[in-house]
Order: sequence, then structure tokens, then C-alpha cells
Amino acid sequence: MKECGFPYLSLGNKLIDAYLKCGGIDDARQVFDEMTQRHVVAWNSMISAYLRSGRSEEALVLYKMMLPHGVAPDEFTFSSIFKAFSGLGLLRQGQVAHGKLVVSGLGAGNVFVCSALVDMYTKFGKMREARTVFDQVEEKDVVLFTALIVGHTQYGEDGEAITIFGKMVSEGIKANEYTFATVLIACGNLGELSKGKLVHGVIVKLGFESRVSSQTSLLSMYSKCGLVDDSLKVFDQLHNPNLVTWTAVIVGLVQNSREESSLSMFREMMRNSVKPNAFTLSTALRACSSLAMFEQGRQIHAHVRKVGLDRDRFAGAALVDMYGKCGSIGMARQVFDNLSELDIVSINSMIYCYAQNGHGHEAIKIFKQMRNWGLEPNDATFVSILSACTNAGLLEEGCQIFSSITRNPTKDHYACMIDLLGRAGRLEEAERLITQIENPDVVLWRTLLSACKIHGEVTMARRAAKNLLELQPGDDGTYILLSNIYASMGNWDEVIKMKALMREMRLKKDPALSWVEVNREMHTFMAGDWSHPRAAEIYEELERLIDKVKGLGYVPDTRFVLQDVDEMEKERSLYSHSEKLAIAFGLLGSNPHEKTDCIRIFKNLRVCGDCHTWIKLVSKVASREIIARDAKRFHHFREGLCSCGDHW
Repeated sequence: MKECGFPYLSLGNKLIDAYLKCGGIDDARQVFDEMTQRHVVAWNSMISAYLRSGRSEEALVLYKMMLPHGVAPDEFTFSSIFKAFSGLGLLRQGQVAHGKLVVSGLGAGNVFVCSALVDMYTKFGKMREARTVFDQVEEKDVVLFTALIVGHTQYGEDGEAITIFGKMVSEGIKANEYTFATVLIACGNLGELSKGKLVHGVIVKLGFESRVSSQTSLLSMYSKCGLVDDSLKVFDQLHNPNLVTWTAVIVGLVQNSREESSLSMFREMMRNSVKPNAFTLSTALRACSSLAMFEQGRQIHAHVRKVGLDRDRFAGAALVDMYGKCGSIGMARQVFDNLSELDIVSINSMIYCYAQNGHGHEAIKIFKQMRNWGLEPNDATFVSILSACTNAGLLEEGCQIFSSITRNPTKDHYACMIDLLGRAGRLEEAERLITQIENPDVVLWRTLLSACKIHGEVTMARRAAKNLLELQPGDDGTYILLSNIYASMGNWDEVIKMKALMREMRLKKDPALSWVEVNREMHTFMAGDWSHPRAAEIYEELERLIDKVKGLGYVPDTRFVLQDVDEMEKERSLYSHSEKLAIAFGLLGSNPHEKTDCIRIFKNLRVCGDCHTWIKLVSKVASREIIARDAKRFHHFREGLCSCGDHW
């Protein structure tokens, strides 16, 4: 074959076409190389085949060989090669090719070529150039419009994407399923439910509702607009949902705080033999993190290892976050150390894990190593490391880190510093810091107000509350905090006034809730709760624990009872706090002979000072580690001590 070559163009082209249809791209290339003459069709066939096979570099090599071989690229060549430039990130070379297209006179107004050009420029984020090309085409089609709409959506310009879609409809151009899918994503991102419903109606009218891409975008749009049940209705209409659709519905449930439902959906997906990818697994782990479901998280970790994603940076960061939020620092660090590639997300997750668990010095070590790994801290990194300093009482280190922020500190950074100074008792400095900030928000003033509560600083608390209520009138948290400050100081007249005002404004305080996972099942408790089926046993165990810790010197700290009742009633109130009930049940329901079996409890508010002292002593008398996660951080209680060093 090599000896005679292929002098006949039609025969060579047909052979190339036959090989490519059979997937024999290398055989087609051999025929192509042996042809003594090659028509532009043969060049285009090979370039297009390389692109379809993900071999963009080889497509570019052929493109660069065309002119030296006396063959001029045509419209099809350029439309293909622009995809190669965007795929390889070669903006400059793409611009050069665009210039050659203009010089050749082929591109002006050609909708086919211009669609590829718009697609290339949008993928580089060059929206102005994309729009210039778009505007040059007089006879626009759905492909050209969709390319521009997709580009605007990818770069967060969802409003512009919807505007262009409106223009397309007004020009009488019918959208395809990809156009609809993109516009629905834009509606979801903007929370434009009414527009999203209009698009849904058009999709039904045109018969696109059964298309998987349209349905996936539909359920995502409804989820992002908070209509989870509507999203699930769309999902239920699917006959064979694919991985993308399963993942979209799981993500939507997590985004709408329906974590338990998302985990049920994840298990159903597995039963349907749909293999999750790193993103699906990361989302399921995020659900476990939110609920602090340690056992379920470990099961998902086992699956991550099984499918070989344990070294994947996305799944790895989610695992670090999950173990961190379940209080298992050792497992979080083990996952972190086994990652094949570290990025800013995984490092931030590890620093945040140390921060939440009170390991400030370890967080600082990771922070200092970042530059050795070739990474620079971002805003989230500084929030995590400053939180670590706050939770560990590392005032000097926190001040140094704050002063090292080269960019303008964000309000989140200032909030961390105000918290750090406030907890250290340097309230005047904290207040001065707020006054230096242009337009301080409610978070900053609330942080100062919380610090005033810790130190019983009533005068400053009133100033902070006044500023808070000017910014956010009727904020229930402000009234509750101020009321609690008055109560802790024994100023019951002010407490009565505050509660009367709250009743008048119909403000309600969130009840304190604690929950504990026993035998892979969550049990929730409120203060004085008798609703649990084993309530009698729980209170019996609680009485036994109280008697034992009193033998170690425990005295109920009635300062934490924010009610004007007698001392006996205050003590009884403290004994039935939700975290005490959760721990009593945790000890009843778990295996006392398993030394590694710690009790894990979680609370929606901060653990009170009396319970903190009580839990320390219980960890000693029960010879068990108790891990408590409250609204602010983790406390690891072991042998009568807490990891926070009583700095909380």
C-alpha cells in the first residue's frame, strides 16, 4: 500500500471516512499520510476526528500543517479548530486564528463559524469579544444564541443570559433543549421563580419535558428557588435518571436543609446501581457534616475508598470537613495526609477542622506550611485561622495574622478579630475596631454584644444593641441577648421589660435542642423533655450521674438560670438541660465496654457554663470521652478536662 500510495482523492477520502466511522482514527491517519494529494475535506475529517477523541493537540498539529502543504483552511476547519484552542486554553493562538479567518474573508456573518468563535471566547471569559462576533451575524440561529447564553451563565451573568433569551424569542427563533436547560439554570441562580415557571410551560408545550437535560435543569431551578417538593415531582417523572440528575436532586435537598432526605436519595441511587462520582459523594458527605452523622459518614468514606476516590481532592476535602464536624480530628488529618494533591479547599477544610475543635497551634502550623506547598491563603483561610486563634485564646498570634492580611480585610475578618478581642476581655479595643469600619453590619455589632454577655458589660451592651436595632429593627436575637445579659446580672426588672417588649413584637426564642447518635439513630432532647420512650430510665441515669459528680465537688452554677425563681428551682432547672439528657441517654444506649466508643452530642445553641463543668466531671466518673458540638465549636471532654482549656 505504501509503494503505490493513493493518487485518487475520492478513494482516499472514502477510506478515511470508513476508518473513522469504525473508530480507527490511527488507521485513518496512516491512509491520510500516504495520500499524495489531500483535499481540504480529508484535513477537516482528521481534525474533527481528533477533537471528538479528545486529542486536541494532534488536531492543532494538522491545522498548522495545512498552509505549508498548500491547503487553505475553510469554514469547517476554523469552526473545528476554535474548539481545540478553547479546550487547550490557548487564547492567544485562538485570536491569531480569528485574525486569519477575517483576512480570508470566510468568517464575516457566517453563523456556523461565528457560533464556534462565540463559544471559544465565552470559555475564555472574553464576553465583550463574544458579543462583538455575535452582533456581526445578521441571520442568527439557535446555536449562536445558545452559545452566548451559556457563556453569560457560566460567568455569573445570569440576568444578561435571560435578556438574550428574551431577544431570541422575540426574533422568532425556537429554543432547543440546551437553550432551555441553560435559561433554567440562570433563573434558578437568580431565584426568578416566575420566569422559571414560564420557561417550564414552554418546555411542556414544545414537548421537551421528557429530555433529561431539561428535567435536570428544571429540578435544579425549583430547588434553588426553595420549592423542593416541586423539584421532587419533576424527578419522579423520570424513567431512567442518570448520574447527573441523581446528583442534582441530592444537591438540591442539601441546599434546602433536607439532609436526611438527601441521604435517603443517595442510598436509593446506590440501590439503582448508579455509580456516584466525586461530586455526588462530596454532597452526601456534606449532608453527613450538617447532621454530624459520624457512622453514615464512615460508611460513605468506605465507598469512597472502594471506588478509588479517597485521594481525590474534592472527595478528600469533603471527608476532612465531615470528620472535622463530627469531632474526629485524627481521621480528618489522616485523610488530609493521604491526599495526592493539596489545594486551597482541602487546606481550608483542615484549618477549619482544627479551629472548630480548639487546636489553634495545629491550625497555625498548617497555615504556615501553605506557602511551602505553593499556595497562598485566601479570605476563607484567614477566617478559619482567626477563628482557630479565637477558640484557643491565642490573642497575640491572632493579632499578628490579622495584621498580615495584605488585601483589605473583609467584614468576616473584622468579626473574627472583634470576637477574639471580646473574649479576651479587651472590649474597648473591640468597639474601637468596629468604629473604624465603614458601614459596620449587624454581624459585627452582634459579635460585640455576645462578648458583652460573657463579661457582664451592660453599658456597652446597650450601645451595641442600639446600633444593631438601627440596622435591623425587630431583630429577635438582639432582644434575647440583651435580656440574657440583664438576667445574668440579676436585673429582673429589665428582663421583664424586655420580655414584655418581645411579646408585643411577637418575637420568639429558639428552644435549646440537643441530639445524640446511638446505634446509627438520632435522638433529640429539649430541656425537661419526657417525650422519649425511655424517659424514666434516662432521668434515673441522670440522677445517678448527678450524685456521682457531686462527690467530685460539682455544685450547680445557678448564675446560668435566666429566670427569677428560688435557688431550689434553679438547680432543678439546670439538672434537666437538654445536653445532660442527651449524655445520659448516650451512656445508657452505647457500649460501655468499647473503649473507643465516645459519646457524641450536638446542640443548636452554646453549651452553658454549668453543663460544661458537669460534662467534664461526667467524663471522669464514666471513664468515657464525650464530644460536644455546640453552635460555636467542639468540646472534647476526657478525664475531667476539656480541650478548650475553659477558654470558650
